[in-house]
Amino acid sequence: MSEKTIERPTTDEAAIAKEIEAEEKAAARQASLLRDGWADLRKRPLFIVTSLIILILLALAIAPSLFTARSPFSDGFCQLQNSMTGPSSGHLFGYDVQGCDIYTRTVYGARNSVVVGVVTTTATTLIGGLVGMLAGLIGGWADALLSRITEVFAGLPLIIGGLLIMSIWGGGDVWSVSFIMAILGWPQVYRIMRGEVIANKYNDYVTAARALGAGSWRIAFRHILPNTLAPVIVITTMNLGVYISAEAALSYLGIGIQYPNISWGVMISDAQDRFLTSPHALMFPAGALSITVLAFIMLGDVVRDAFDPKMR
Repeated sequence: MSEKTIERPTTDEAAIAKEIEAEEKAAARQASLLRDGWADLRKRPLFIVTSLIILILLALAIAPSLFTARSPFSDGFCQLQNSMTGPSSGHLFGYDVQGCDIYTRTVYGARNSVVVGVVTTTATTLIGGLVGMLAGLIGGWADALLSRITEVFAGLPLIIGGLLIMSIWGGGDVWSVSFIMAILGWPQVYRIMRGEVIANKYNDYVTAARALGAGSWRIAFRHILPNTLAPVIVITTMNLGVYISAEAALSYLGIGIQYPNISWGVMISDAQDRFLTSPHALMFPAGALSITVLAFIMLGDVVRDAFDPKMR
């Protein structure tokens, strides 16, 4: 009577199976958080309203010609005889001091303001997220060194630091303004990412993956990173509005985006001296700026409430 050979899984196979199980549990946990957060967002009227405002703003930035048939860069666009004329049926926002149609300039001004916000937010998220992850994962002297470097940049407030650097560096276009604000803005994302990485790298599923032989990069991108994204998404959403308002402040002070480029900050600066006699020249670009910043900040609040379990 022959004996049947019972095959047992090898140690490597068992370790791989446990690692896969740990990865599946971590992925399921993150998927559940994102799914629950998205389901909660869709039930909030504030999320729908702010999303519609932001979609309109993006459409203004991408295709301003859909909203106005005029172009501020065409010959004869500005007519001095129309200087500071109030709103009328054919010109809803009236004219500015140079006799330019304010509605058209407001529409085209959205592009530079939004591009600065998006480019700066993307750059700060990538730089701060990468450096923060490295500091949190490595720890020790590398964490201390990166933290001290971060404190140097964080010591300069955004507006004051922008004024200082741009007065030396020079500026006047979207890319120089975005670059300088990105240099000053990444420490905020760094601190959040570093704290989240440190809080997550000692969790059981990370310890199990490390014990089963998973490499550092695999642990970082497959286990830790997905569980640190929620707070980064929240601060990124809010920062869009912050950087748009910072660009407007720098342009208002005459050191950000400059003529012939158009932005809401430039328009507000041009109209400030004639506010008492022609308030429309300041109110419309300032109103567009206020609605945009408020929409991004409120969207960030809604996203935070949806993705943070403690806020539910």
